[in-house]
Amino acid sequence: MSNDPLILTVAPNGAYKQAVDHPAVPLTPRALAAEARRCLQAGAAMVHLHIRDAQGRHSLDVEGYREALRVVHAAVGNELVLQVTSEAARVYAAPAQIAMVRAVRPEAVSVGLRELDQPEIGDAGLADFFGWLARERVMTQVILYDLADLRRWQALRAVGTVPDAPWFLLFVLGRYSAGQVSSPLDLLPFVAAHIGPEPWAMCAFGATEHACATAAAALGGHVRVGFENNLLLKDGSTAPDNAALVLQSADMARSLGRPLATAQDLRRRFGG
Repeated sequence: MSNDPLILTVAPNGAYKQAVDHPAVPLTPRALAAEARRCLQAGAAMVHLHIRDAQGRHSLDVEGYREALRVVHAAVGNELVLQVTSEAARVYAAPAQIAMVRAVRPEAVSVGLRELDQPEIGDAGLADFFGWLARERVMTQVILYDLADLRRWQALRAVGTVPDAPWFLLFVLGRYSAGQVSSPLDLLPFVAAHIGPEPWAMCAFGATEHACATAAAALGGHVRVGFENNLLLKDGSTAPDNAALVLQSADMARSLGRPLATAQDLRRRFGG
């Protein structure tokens, strides 16, 4: 059993969830700030932020991100790492995603490898962007949806397209689709194929999110939970808020003998 401090990230809203899905989904900077504070108190070290436009739709607007980061930081200070998403969500293409990250220059970002690995970017563009992330010491989590993504990542690392840096991987157990429920078994192919030095975390869908988180923690990985992918507690009841999902994962980590990482632990580990 690993005693590596467990990095507990909360993804409180995602690109698609609305108030009709759950009234506690945070859709504004002020709501994100309040939720981030509750999740910090429950044990989270990092918050994965999506912002919305005036109509509540997914947005990568630079000024919108700057405002959200300002408001959330005012609520939590340096006690949480604020990770922005560059997710396309069927709205943005790779050049716009990269441009947003460069303009915002966040402390931390998540990037979907398959979203950026496009012909209009090419290997040269990937090398330029990942080189910039490494030089700027942006804490970068690379999202991998399947073994093909993991192998592509390994190939890019092997030839030096992606330079050596403290990258952080996220294994996605399943797909963003109606009724999706993940299984802890979905994690095993990733773990078996992962031969690199990068620490990894997982995210999962549905009420089995907690079981998947437990498996990840037991195998030495890290955990992302939250309303982005799941609204249910481990007993199948609706979670009152994101903090309740964080708290049950924090309790699980303690039961496994894994202390919880702090935001400062992340900054030391990933060079932010």
